[in-house]
Amino acid sequence: MNKERKLIIAGNWKMHKTAAEALALVKALKLELAHVKEVDMVVCPPYTALADVSKTVLESNIRLGAQNMSEHNHGAYTGEIAAGMLKEFSVRYVILGHSERRQYQHECDELISKKAHAAHAASLRPIVCVGETLAEREGGLMEKVLETQVRGSLAGLTPEQMDETIIAYEPIWAVGTGHTASTKQAQEAHAFIRKLVAGMSGEAVARRVRIQYGGSVKPANARELMGQPDVDGALVGGAALDARSFSDIIKNSI
Repeated sequence: MNKERKLIIAGNWKMHKTAAEALALVKALKLELAHVKEVDMVVCPPYTALADVSKTVLESNIRLGAQNMSEHNHGAYTGEIAAGMLKEFSVRYVILGHSERRQYQHECDELISKKAHAAHAASLRPIVCVGETLAEREGGLMEKVLETQVRGSLAGLTPEQMDETIIAYEPIWAVGTGHTASTKQAQEAHAFIRKLVAGMSGEAVARRVRIQYGGSVKPANARELMGQPDVDGALVGGAALDARSFSDIIKNSI
């Protein structure tokens, strides 16, 4: 494990948990993880639970993230959420470009780049997701897809902004499927992404940028995945909805 980069493990709750359920989950996490200092821990509940969860994690070692945000700061954009609205609830991180939003909301790299710039302008840390489909991997296009997404989604970021950006490699074929990339596959993809960042922002920045793995992360595979030299954490989906599972992923990663 690279001591230069602190692990960051975030739970993406997706469209799960009412405000009351979210409160119960985060209270359980606070008890389970009260003494953990080695890992940056983030929970990303639905918008409707941000206010309650924010009050509960205040002054704890758990940080709050959002699942998406608009590229606009205000305006006639029905149903959208601005960075300033997230900041009101002490949100520190925001997931951008998740494969589900790329697929269902047809978000493109250019839009994700605009969102990343808006996040940085508001002093939010974006977690920018990239990843290939099974067909793309089997067709030998993994590196081409990742290069397009990384360069497009992070276009125009300064080295200082890149430093404060987290990249999440989520192979689409492993998201919510129960299939996990092998440690070799994960490491190869992470190393390739780090090489791309080096070309964009320099070797020093690339050494500091944290790259998470996402895709059916569980307590049983966390230690081996986090032990890879270029894997700096995890973006956890289903297992983040259970306090014991999420806590065990974090504890097994240390």
